[in-house]
Order: sequence, then C-alpha cells, then structure tokens
Amino acid sequence: MPETSRRGLLLGTAAVSAGALLTACTSNEPKAEGTAPSGGAGGADDSPGKHVTIGFAGPQADHGWLSAINENARSRAKKYSDVTLETTEGSNDTAAQIGQVKTLINKKVDVLVILPADGKALTQVGLEAMRAGIPVVNLDRIFASPQAYRCWVGGDNYGMGLNAGTYIGERLKDRKGAKVVELAGIDSLELTKQRSQGFADALKNYPGIELVARQAAEFTVESGQAKTAQLLQAQKRIDALWNHDDDQGVGALRAVQQAGRDEFLMVGGAGAASAMEAIKADDSVLKATVLYPPTMAATAIDLARALAQGKGVGGLAELEIPTSLTVYSAVVTKENVDQYLPTGFS
Repeated sequence: MPETSRRGLLLGTAAVSAGALLTACTSNEPKAEGTAPSGGAGGADDSPGKHVTIGFAGPQADHGWLSAINENARSRAKKYSDVTLETTEGSNDTAAQIGQVKTLINKKVDVLVILPADGKALTQVGLEAMRAGIPVVNLDRIFASPQAYRCWVGGDNYGMGLNAGTYIGERLKDRKGAKVVELAGIDSLELTKQRSQGFADALKNYPGIELVARQAAEFTVESGQAKTAQLLQAQKRIDALWNHDDDQGVGALRAVQQAGRDEFLMVGGAGAASAMEAIKADDSVLKATVLYPPTMAATAIDLARALAQGKGVGGLAELEIPTSLTVYSAVVTKENVDQYLPTGFS
C-alpha cells in the first residue's frame, strides 16, 4: 500500500476514467531527432494503436472489492480492440502468485499489471519483469522497491481515514462530548494503520469529539457483526461509528439492528453498492461511505496500454505517464449517491 508521501497526483473523483485522459504522447524510448510526440495535451485519443498484450495478475476474488478489481480490469481491456488481456487465476498465496507472474513473463507480454497479495514478497518478480524489458504497473499494494515498477496506481488509505474523520467531525462538531467508535480492518495490514492514522488526525481538528473505542475486524461479514456487537455492548451511547470496509459493514449493520440502536450515525468504507443503496434509502444509521474505488484497476489497464503503445497522459505538460497516481477517496452521501452508485461493487 502507498505511503502518504506518494499521494502526488490525485484524481478528482473515483468516477473519473483515466482512459479519457490518455493521449498519444511518448514512451520511454528515445524519439528520432526532429520527431514530435504523436499527440500532446490537446485531448483524449482512444483510437486504436499497435496491438499490445497486457498480463494481469490480480488477487483471488474472495472479497467484494477484490472481485470488482478483477472485473474492472477485464471490462476495461474489452473496450480496446488493440488489447489482449492475459489473466491469471488470481491467488492470495504469494508463492502461487509469483509463479503466475513468471508465466506471464515467459509469455513475453508487452506490459504487466500486478496487484500483489503481498507487495514485499512480490517485489523480486516485479524486478525480474522490469529487467526483462516488461514495464510493470503496480496496482494498489506497493512493491518494496520503486525499481520493481514503472508506475504505481492505487488508493489513498490515509486520505480515506482523513475524509471519514472530517465528515464525522463536521456532523458532530456542535455536539458536546461526542463519542466515536472505530471498526477497523485487519490490524497487521499497513493499509489499516494508514486509515486509522488519517481518522485520528482528522478528529484532532475537533477537540470536543473523543474516540472512545476501537475494534479490528477481518473484512468479513461475520467479523464485522461480532466486533460491532462488542463495541455496542461496551458503549451504552455513541454518536458515530466509522467502519473501514463495506463488506464487514453488512455484518456491522446486522449487529446494530439486533441491538436496537439508532442514536448514532455510521460511515462506511470502500464503496459497495449495498452501502450506497442503504445511504440512498436513508432508513438506517448508515449515512455515508468513503470510497476506495476498484475503478483503479481500469485505470491501471489504461496506463498499461499507454506504456506499451508509447502514449502519455493528456492534460499534463510531461510527455510520460506519471510514476504514481493516487485515486481520491470521495465521501458518498445521500446528496451525491446517484453520481457514484454506478461504480459500486457487489
């Protein structure tokens, strides 16, 4: 996952498609003297170019967000008549995923998109691909060395927590002695630490609000239900609950309903369609969710195609695609949910 210092280039909303930004600029290869880049910052160019094969090594689809990552990559590649997508079965086992990436390298694909099960563990195979002349687009979970990828694209975990905390803070800033609880994800993951840090930093801007309890769940419905039940049993009154993940949020809402509690507002995370539909219905404690959009996988395919075809990003002065691109974590509420609902995942 990215460090906060990597958040150099933000997309304004999760619904923005990087494909609409791509335009024929230039590649990493030197141009012949006197040759101008084929395009520039004058507008998008999605017209077919040379045919390219993109290797995609995604995760095992054992979670709604991960399944949406795979679907976004596949559907985006189908948009282009000049792209063949070579996909692996996906695995959360690092040894198996390393083997899958090596297979793609041996097939001599033009470019690789890799969402590693473990960024550190997959770094060596990323380096192997780069040394073989195959550019790597590192998706979301970041490799341990920048030499292992040409471009990183992913979500803003710190910003996700920051925006969740700011939304809650603004809703509760006039409530004296407001109490907030946090339902985090897997504590061993760096992304969870970053989300919690952003949340804590946001709440510092609201001195009257206190984070009174925190539980770490496991990104599953069952863990969300069990951990939320514990939080509610321990806290007889709260004003807000922030849940890091909408999948475990399904269980969290069950626990809330079973406890008969409705005195607080709940904010989710990631952007599941079920969460957005509940926000639109406005018939539960869930009032918002902070996006961690799986559309980043479609963006990764766009960037991979651009790399392989020698294109850049429209709207920028630079002739190359950026080394990092961070997707913005927008807050979805009843007021803007219709805009984001098409991006929600099951």
